[in-house]
Amino acid sequence: MSKKRVVITGLGAITPVGNNVPETWQNLLEGKSGIGLISRFDASTLPTRIAAEVKNFDPEDHFDHKEIKKIDLYTQFAIVAAREAVKDAGLTEGSYNPERAGVITGVGIGGILTFEEETIKCHTQGPRRISPFFIPKMIGNIAAAHIAIEQGYKGINFNVMSACASANHAIGTALRSIQYGDADIIISGGAEAAVTPLAVGGFSAMRALSTRNDDPTTASRPFDKERDGFVMAEGAAFMVLEELEHAKARGARIYAELVGYGATDDAYHITAPTENGEGSARAMLMAVKDAGLEPEDIDYINAHGTSTPLNDKGESASIRNAFGAHADKLKVNSTKSMVGHMLGAAAGIEAIVCVKSIADGFIHPTINLVNPDPACDLDYNTEGVCKMEIRAALSNSLGFGGHNSAIIIKKYTD
Repeated sequence: MSKKRVVITGLGAITPVGNNVPETWQNLLEGKSGIGLISRFDASTLPTRIAAEVKNFDPEDHFDHKEIKKIDLYTQFAIVAAREAVKDAGLTEGSYNPERAGVITGVGIGGILTFEEETIKCHTQGPRRISPFFIPKMIGNIAAAHIAIEQGYKGINFNVMSACASANHAIGTALRSIQYGDADIIISGGAEAAVTPLAVGGFSAMRALSTRNDDPTTASRPFDKERDGFVMAEGAAFMVLEELEHAKARGARIYAELVGYGATDDAYHITAPTENGEGSARAMLMAVKDAGLEPEDIDYINAHGTSTPLNDKGESASIRNAFGAHADKLKVNSTKSMVGHMLGAAAGIEAIVCVKSIADGFIHPTINLVNPDPACDLDYNTEGVCKMEIRAALSNSLGFGGHNSAIIIKKYTD
């Protein structure tokens, strides 16, 4: 059986640099950072006091007051981004079979804000004071359920949790599901809202976060010699993936085609990547092969690019290992230089960036790369917006536990 083709027909996002896709994309092209001092809680006692928070988001603009009490912030972000994607795709009642429409989300942590609040309540007021909404607010799969309930999608529905590779794994799984005929439409991407005392404190204890508190907008500096850690971020990003003939039948606007997916594990360390990026290189080559392409067909890579000493060095090596001499011809950038690290949502926004780059013919800059690390020797597009024709783009995402994931999106041709 030949695999069905899968296209991208809708985009939705809420990020530290914009509360929708057009605003986010414009600010990325302009090189604007969404990183600042933490406002969600008092971080004055922590070594890291900065994060990339979503701005000007009022839940009451999007939800009934009673509903807000039932859904964690990460789920609120997910629902809002999914709404935008569905509207952007022009999906209306009667234009699809709800039993063949699904949702596959990616979440790295889930409802940790709810977890913290209810834990404090348990210890200060006793377990009988725990909210009856505690469990359904906290669990990682609940965003997928809420999106399905709101949209009436009765098909495949679940969540993937693989740390910062989650959204790529979700998107790749959605690709497979449509390719093999299990669904016509799937909303897929990721969400996260972990700028909380426990999460920021935990990553700080690992010494994983930047401590450039006096200059937040320059704290995320992927591939720079003076990088000192990643910056926590929050938000959500989802795409509508659709079987090609289904999209054409309803006259949908097609942004690009999703064609390849690869996933591996380093089997090496719970947090550190291998020095040569061997596992990531295999994932990228698996995605290229799955797409029916050659390495030389890839023009652009949206890197995981976290701004941590080990990741950036290992990822740069993995790209060289996978692409050989062609690595010198690739354009590479890091969206995290501006939006920070959105954890389980990171690969979602980076996939959207790939789609917009292909559709509009622009690659956004990697900001803050002032003193290049000699171990990171690729073209990271530091000189502002690059205008170029992109045949195929690869989005690379890695996660604690050695998880590696790569997806390939290419220009759509009939």
